[in-house]
Amino acid sequence: MDNNKDYTRELITFNLVKANLYAIFSIIPILIIYLIPYYLIWNKNINKENIKKSIIYFKNNGYLNPILIFTIIISTLTIGIILHELIHGITWAKFTKDGFKSIKFGVLWRFLTPYCHCKEPLLVKHYIIGGIMPTIILGVLPVIISFITGNILFLIFGIFFTMAAFGDFIILFRLIKENKNNLVLDHPSEVGCYIYRYNKL
Repeated sequence: MDNNKDYTRELITFNLVKANLYAIFSIIPILIIYLIPYYLIWNKNINKENIKKSIIYFKNNGYLNPILIFTIIISTLTIGIILHELIHGITWAKFTKDGFKSIKFGVLWRFLTPYCHCKEPLLVKHYIIGGIMPTIILGVLPVIISFITGNILFLIFGIFFTMAAFGDFIILFRLIKENKNNLVLDHPSEVGCYIYRYNKL
């Protein structure tokens, strides 16, 4: 495809360090978007008496053990991160000719960042769908469940994995202005992608 005169290729790369810094600052708008509706729905249940009852319950059942809490947090984050990349891969594989054979998983060890790489060019619209699906499934959906049930653990989970997807947002924001029928190819070793613009569009 690189020598195909029907396409013009542009390389787009992103600074992962800056992306991670932006992700940290993204917690403020994410908290506003998620916490305000939660509070408006469940504020009657947020009081000293209920908080005290919850603490007593967790204490009596051994849930306040620091080692247990640490183990649960690390396990949850690890599983969530694996699921995040797996959701990328499963979604993108639906739009490739070779299916899951076109999907590669790995880790950028320089930044200790796991990744999902699609080795096959995708239409911009399909790339965007695959890019946003982890946020919907691991971020938005748990938050909606917390709105319905009042379960604050789902809220915390959704907040974290919405924030964790901020690196995806940076790429998606860049692609959103592209013609949805152009092609996107993941860069095999850098944080970025190639845009192939069809000259006849």
